[in-house]
Amino acid sequence: MVVLIVDGYNIIGAWEELQQLKEKEIGQARDRLIERMAEYQAYSGYRVIIVFDAYFVKGISSKLEQYKVEVIYTKEKETADECIEKLVKAVKNVQTQVYVATSDYAEQRTIFGQGALRKSARELFIEMQDIEREIEVSIELHKKIQPQSKINLDKETLQKFEKMRRGEI
Repeated sequence: MVVLIVDGYNIIGAWEELQQLKEKEIGQARDRLIERMAEYQAYSGYRVIIVFDAYFVKGISSKLEQYKVEVIYTKEKETADECIEKLVKAVKNVQTQVYVATSDYAEQRTIFGQGALRKSARELFIEMQDIEREIEVSIELHKKIQPQSKINLDKETLQKFEKMRRGEI
């Protein structure tokens, strides 16, 4: 199993689209990151956990799931780095490879010591772009493939059936 733990505010601060949303409304930036990571999770099949620290979200800690992505808001005065380090210890084992998406150099060194690998914000962004391109190619290919009928029919008959299907006849 592969687990990707994302330092939420670090990635928001590193991706231009999310930075612009953050300037308007931090909640929109968080929601967009969650949506993008849900696409990543759906395509890769990896378990994705996003951690937001209490710097921007005051109050008690919480854990929820949106689009099959786990979202953790740390408790007040707990940093995302501390939470990420605990998560790495909890999920890392012989059968699980853990990646941490952050551009925080100090955090990268700490997680290396615990056996996790890192993805910088830039690497994750490039990977997301590649995934989006692959999805677009797959959709275009799917559009070009015509469903095959088990009965050979001439074009005129097929057009009549299509009109009937659409309720035009």
